[in-house]
Amino acid sequence: MSNFVFVLDADKQPLDPVLPGQARRLLKQGKAAIYRRYPFTVILKYAVPNPKTQPHQLKIDPGSKTTGLAIVQCGKVIWGAELTHRGQQIKNDLESRRAIRRNRRNRKTRYRKPRFLNRTRSDGWLPPSLQSRVENVLTWVNRIRRYVPITGISQELVKFDTQAIQNPEISGKEYQQGELAGYEVREYLLEKWDRRCAYCNVQNVPLEIEHIHPKSKGGSSRVSNLTLACRPCNQAKGNRDIKDFLTRKSDVLSRILKQAKQPLKDATAVNSTRWELFRRLQQTGLSIETGTGGRTKYNRTRLKLPKTHWLDAACVGVVNDLHVLAQEPLLIAAKGWGSRQMCTPNKYGFPAKHRTRCKTFFGFQTGDMVCVILPSGKFAGTHVGRLTVRESGVFEMRTPKGKVSPVRHKYCKSIHRNDGYMYAFSTNVQ
Repeated sequence: MSNFVFVLDADKQPLDPVLPGQARRLLKQGKAAIYRRYPFTVILKYAVPNPKTQPHQLKIDPGSKTTGLAIVQCGKVIWGAELTHRGQQIKNDLESRRAIRRNRRNRKTRYRKPRFLNRTRSDGWLPPSLQSRVENVLTWVNRIRRYVPITGISQELVKFDTQAIQNPEISGKEYQQGELAGYEVREYLLEKWDRRCAYCNVQNVPLEIEHIHPKSKGGSSRVSNLTLACRPCNQAKGNRDIKDFLTRKSDVLSRILKQAKQPLKDATAVNSTRWELFRRLQQTGLSIETGTGGRTKYNRTRLKLPKTHWLDAACVGVVNDLHVLAQEPLLIAAKGWGSRQMCTPNKYGFPAKHRTRCKTFFGFQTGDMVCVILPSGKFAGTHVGRLTVRESGVFEMRTPKGKVSPVRHKYCKSIHRNDGYMYAFSTNVQ
């Protein structure tokens, strides 16, 4: 069963989502029309006065690259999505622009004084690459609230309990020796070591926590001295020092020692944006529930759910029982609205060409999602993706499976206007 379908009445009031079969019957009977393709939403042709709706909880699992979203209705997961951010692309674009500007200053032109020290930053300022993550999540929170009667929001606010990680013997036995004991440290190590054995790089096997400097020889239990190892490697190392164990593998030794001291870049990015996201979510006026990454993993393990972003989101906070009705998440990728840059430079920073001010050609603009049926050629068949338009009418298309080109405008059928995102499903493009 796929995601539930969102429903609006004629006054655009959100109603309880319905099964895809029910939405199909409403459309066939002429009682509703398609309002939006992604997420799929239908609008009734009549108003529903004083609608009685059930409580819906929107759950969020923020991530550096991908954020999980899930809607839970009375213990049932009825909708899920995975939102892919473009923070790294923004960072690369800003660095490219900075390089071009610096190159201009070094040419034989008039002196241009650098202006990087005469700007003030407001309180709570975040770099654009991090701010985009917050804005993407807020965009989708607001969109979902327009289509679903959301009564509360759950957010994974703290990824790791750093106090418990740094001092596992901390007092407060009700927490440290309860059911959540050890989950924070394990989750942190899994993220840091990429869920693989540090010694042989094997994946998808049970991993054990291993002390780099043996505890029997004075090694501590701080995370900087912990790594992950499969059982064969853990037993082969025993209580030997890592330098003795990896005498003939100097490259592996240097990699482990270097990685053990490195902080988590992605975890740092997430931790930098979580509180800003929490503050912005509070402004919605809804009740906000928070939880830790360790509790999320504990809930997912207890319920025997697979490791995915949207199911992680469904497990955020206090969870007694979950019945997953949605089987396929909507994959959302942030693409941006395009560039305001009118002059395209070459690799040396000199002007190469100028872009036209017209954005729409033959009724389409860059970013529109269309369905194309190509009658012949290398890409003959049906494709769904985002367009890159040209004045000639010969377009390009980006699909989850790759680029399709050329695409003539007469074969294009619009299914979703550009809104800064690209959509797909895990099994097939819708």
